[in-house]
Amino acid sequence: MQWFSKPLHDQGGERGVADGGYAPTVADRVLGLGGRQWLIVTAAVAAGYLLLSTIALAGLWANLHRAPTNAELQQAANVEVAGRWRAWTAGRIFPDRLPYVVVGESEYAHRIGMDSRTDCAGAVDEGLVPILQRYGCQAVLRATYLDQLQGIVITVGVVAFPDEQSAYQARKQLPTDPTSLHALPLPGTATARFTDPARQDGSGERAGPYIILTTAGQTDGRPATTVRKGREGIFDAAPQVAHAIAVPLAQRALPDCKGKEWAC
Repeated sequence: MQWFSKPLHDQGGERGVADGGYAPTVADRVLGLGGRQWLIVTAAVAAGYLLLSTIALAGLWANLHRAPTNAELQQAANVEVAGRWRAWTAGRIFPDRLPYVVVGESEYAHRIGMDSRTDCAGAVDEGLVPILQRYGCQAVLRATYLDQLQGIVITVGVVAFPDEQSAYQARKQLPTDPTSLHALPLPGTATARFTDPARQDGSGERAGPYIILTTAGQTDGRPATTVRKGREGIFDAAPQVAHAIAVPLAQRALPDCKGKEWAC
């Protein structure tokens, strides 16, 4: 009997693997997509990323070149005011002469000199130091003025805080004693005798992120303890001089984003 073997595939069909042909399998498809389909998907995803990147860059460019909002302008104004104690010259903070009124007459106090030291602790009495430190005192700038008749000496101290809220909180806790600012006598001038024992009066005023302190006495240096009764209004010039310094120092200006003093 003759035996016949059955061919592995039909003679008229495609060649099998054994004949060198290619038979697709499940492994040749990923997530149901073939190679050509995946190429299309990849191109679409790349185009999507490119579109998103273009939109993001356009948004960034627009944000960088847009006009500042009102809130941003207000913030810029606050930052500029709070930095004036650094940015302004000493002569701008403490003008050479300042007006005041006594008994209905307009007079001028003249600046005699300024302190080169700016540390907070060294400018005030010990009792005031913890309060200033608690609210972030950055510096105390001091200058001494002489009234027009050269009988009254006024030391002014500009206490700088990081912001208005800090200055506000510190002002509420200042002691009732208005002479906590150290006197600043200038040797060789009419103010030379005005030392701490000669402090007779003072004032305190908040202006934005600043507190303006004054302490005043007489040019002869008489100790406050020896003064039985001071003349009424004798030191009225002190708070007026302080106010004349406070107003421009704390006045908010319209931001100029092109100016170097501004951070818009």
